[in-house]
Formats: sequence, C-alpha cells, structure tokens
Amino acid sequence: MSFAEIIRFALRGLAANKLRSGLTMLGILIGVASVILLVAVGNGSAKAVSDRISALGTNTLTVSTGGGRGGGTTTSSSGLTLKVADALDDPVLAPDVKSVSPVVSTSATMAYGSTSYDINSFVGSTPSYFTAANYPLASGAAFSADDDAQGRRVVVIGQTVAEELFPGVDPVGEQVTVSGALFTVVGVLDEKSSSGGFQDANDVAIAPITAVRQVLTGYGALNSILVEAANSTMVSTVTSEITVILGQRVPPTSTGSAGYTIRSASQLLQTQTETADTFTTLLGAVAAISLLVGGIGITNIMLVTVTERTREIGIRKALGAPRRVILTQFLIEATLLSFIGGGLGVAAALIGANFTIVGVTPVVVPSSVVLALSVSVVIGLFFGGLPAARAARLRPIDALRYE
Repeated sequence: MSFAEIIRFALRGLAANKLRSGLTMLGILIGVASVILLVAVGNGSAKAVSDRISALGTNTLTVSTGGGRGGGTTTSSSGLTLKVADALDDPVLAPDVKSVSPVVSTSATMAYGSTSYDINSFVGSTPSYFTAANYPLASGAAFSADDDAQGRRVVVIGQTVAEELFPGVDPVGEQVTVSGALFTVVGVLDEKSSSGGFQDANDVAIAPITAVRQVLTGYGALNSILVEAANSTMVSTVTSEITVILGQRVPPTSTGSAGYTIRSASQLLQTQTETADTFTTLLGAVAAISLLVGGIGITNIMLVTVTERTREIGIRKALGAPRRVILTQFLIEATLLSFIGGGLGVAAALIGANFTIVGVTPVVVPSSVVLALSVSVVIGLFFGGLPAARAARLRPIDALRYE
C-alpha cells in the first residue's frame, strides 16, 4: 500500500466521525492560539515599554533619591535639592553634561471654565526638560528661563489634557486654574505613544519649577534630576562625573549606602527586556498546558477510534496488511488531527492579534507560530503513538472475533 493510500484511509477515518474529530481539533486550536496570543501580548507589552524608555533618549540619566541595596533613606533636608542640581551643571567637574533639569512632580486638578480634569503628572522643571525628556511641542512655545526665574505661572499641557479641557478650542493663551492659582497655557505638547496599557504619556502638564513649588509641591526635596549627556557615547563618562559630585553633595542613607541612584535609559531598557523575557516565557508556559490537555484528548479519541474499528483492523490484517501500515495509518490520523487543529489555531491567533487585548497591541513573533505549530504536530505523534501501537499489535483472529 502506497503512502498516498495510507493518507487517504486516514482522512476517511477522520471523516467517519466529524463531530469527534472536530472537538479534538478544537482543543488543539485553543492550545495553539493561546500560546501564540499570550506570547504576542507579552511581546506587545515589552515593545510598549521599550518605546516609552527609548523615547527618553539614549543620552539621558535620571538621578533619584535613595539607592543602596540595604534600603534606608536620607533626611528630607539632605536629599536632592536645587543646589545639588546646580552643582551637576559644572563645566569644570562635569564638562560632558549638556543640561541638568531638576524635577518635581505631583498630581493636580486643572479647571477651565466649568470643566475640570485630574492630571496624573504635573511636572515642575526648567526649559531644558523639554529636550532632555523628549517632549517636542505641537503648538505654542515652551516657557523660558526668565519665566522660571520670575516664577511666572505658565504651563505647557499634553494632548490628553488639551482634549479633555479644550475640545474644539485652541488652548494656547487660555487661562486655567490649578489648586486655586491661575496659570496661562503657553503651549501644547506633541502626541506621544502610550500603547501597552501603561500610564498615558500625554496626561501631563509642565510648568516652571519655581511656580510649581510655590503653588503645589512646596520647597522640599526634588523628585529627581534629569541629566542630559552631550551625546549617547558619553553616558558612562557623565555617570562617573556626576557620581563624584553627588558623592560630595548627597549624604549616604541611614544604612551607609549611597543616598542617590543613577539610571540611564539604556539600563532601564535592559532591565525591562530581561523582565519582559521572563514574563513572556511564563505566559507561553501557561498556554502550553492547554496544548498538553489537547494531546491527552487526542489519546482518548484515538483509543476510542481503535476500539470501534477493531473488526476493520482484523479484516485488513487478515488480507495481508502489515503491522507498519496499520501503525502508520493511525499515527497519520492523530497527526492530521493536531496539524489541522494547529493550523486553525494559527489562523485564529493571527486574526486575534489585530485587536487590542487588555490594553495591549499584540506583537506576533514568527518563531512562536512555527514553534506552536511544530509542538502541535509532535503532540499528535507522541499522544497518537499509544493508540496506533495498540491497533498494530492486534491479532487478526482476535480482532475478527471482537464484538
């Protein structure tokens, strides 16, 4: 018997009970689609965070309070201050620093007329912050160094804030109220990508740090200091330069560890990538369990099939069909079940990847498609092996007597 004839018999066997075969393929379909989609969601989340971190620029460093592995905190008077930020902008001790932006941030409610909106991030900083944090403007202008020096209450808002407070109105030049104080909108930020279900990058307002401290945050320590290197190749050099200055200006924590932490966008990206890889692997492993369940389903279905077709097997073996033909036929039937189910699962996953899942745009990786489909075929061979071997071992006389 030729291989083509064996496949034809296998297809005829599957078609003999369409409902049973369909339910088995459905189990494999769900397993394969789950693996591909969950891995795609993990990759989509990783891409969203990577885009957000990369948007900061590869030449920026963020200095924040605290840092040692042993924990502990510095006192409020010895944390990051404007004097520390000014010290970092030293052409002698830190010649490779392009700009230094002290940062304070808080949430705030902004009102325009009868409409109010809760802004997630109201940032106070200096004009250099717009370039260092990669916040280009869509309209209007950024505030100036003179605005900061004079404590003028001017603000630049993100696209989300503009849409919520000024639908159909140009915000530039309008006055808004923030915690009872009047601010004048002087600019609107360009839209930034916020995919992935994370904090909306456009839900932000940026104002001179002097005005923000007067109205919102008070005169305590800074939240962070954003340091911009002259170029991306100088990040390591700048890190060394500002470490020396910070070591002199920022006392250690109560446990003796450094009272500050320096992180670069590239370090954040590396950490995020490692975390995302672990997360994606975990999602894939969880989804793979459904493939295992589908494989057990194939074993059960094929055992039932062998039992129902015992007399057919006996007749074929009595007519001279060798053991390998019977074994091959049932193996092919099991493999076809998993392959067709896997193919449908791939199609379902590719369709599902066109939609947003839990706020994440899935990113399908070709390797996950190939791997999931290959595993489904291997599962068909593995779990179909027992029923196929049982069919091949049947003695013709016993099979013909089976009722």
